[in-house]
Amino acid sequence: MPVRVAVIPAAGLGTRFLPATKVVPKELLPVFDTPSLQHTVDEAIGAGIEHIILISNRAKPAIEMFAEKASGGARITVVYQDSPRGLGHAVECARELVGDAPFAVLLPDELMGDSSHLKDLVAEYEASGKAAIGLKRVPRNEVTAYGCVTPQGVPDANGRVGIRDVVEKPNAVDAPSDLVIIGRYVFGRDVFGFLATLKPAAGGELQLSDAIGNMARTGKVNGVLISCTRHDTGTPMGMLTASIDAALKRRDVGPQLRAWLETRLKGEQT
Repeated sequence: MPVRVAVIPAAGLGTRFLPATKVVPKELLPVFDTPSLQHTVDEAIGAGIEHIILISNRAKPAIEMFAEKASGGARITVVYQDSPRGLGHAVECARELVGDAPFAVLLPDELMGDSSHLKDLVAEYEASGKAAIGLKRVPRNEVTAYGCVTPQGVPDANGRVGIRDVVEKPNAVDAPSDLVIIGRYVFGRDVFGFLATLKPAAGGELQLSDAIGNMARTGKVNGVLISCTRHDTGTPMGMLTASIDAALKRRDVGPQLRAWLETRLKGEQT
């Protein structure tokens, strides 16, 4: 069955961006001149998604306004996560609308640049029937910030590898590899069964990575190594670098910005 549905969790309150997020949801802060969330929506549509389910909360009515006016052509539905119970619970909130269809999950705090990487995950799921998750390599001292996978061997020439287990934020010494999960996934309906049996982790949250680990131990998960410029727009610095990167690629402002940056940096060196 083709993947035509995507879930985008957007219920967080964005406390790292205070005071801006007192009035504007983090996901609607601009990456240069376009709301961050619009970039994620565009990525999904570019990968063939026709129905997008936004997981929000009632303290962010602007998300619903965005859904009504967002460009791109896909149908967008808003579902509310009434309590902050983790990413696994956020995905579970979409269960009724997803139904039996396979679906992608895109974390809007991670901008990937284009749709090619999500297309690779969709192709992997459609070819294998197994969940497909995005992976990247990181230095060993950075694995503590991610879900780290235990791979079945090494990635093939196309970056594909079976996943045996997932360890959430291991210490560097005990990490099973340098391959970590990034915020792009494709699942079949069976993921909801694994989510339903999760026990709350620290803080009472249901972790999506725990469900993926349980699936992996039954041989139902493949990973795809993604090589791209990835911006963590969940942090102010990541949002800043994403905005600069986006502006530099624009023909209308890129040359002027590049010249200004060169002049500005040269001035600091003198």
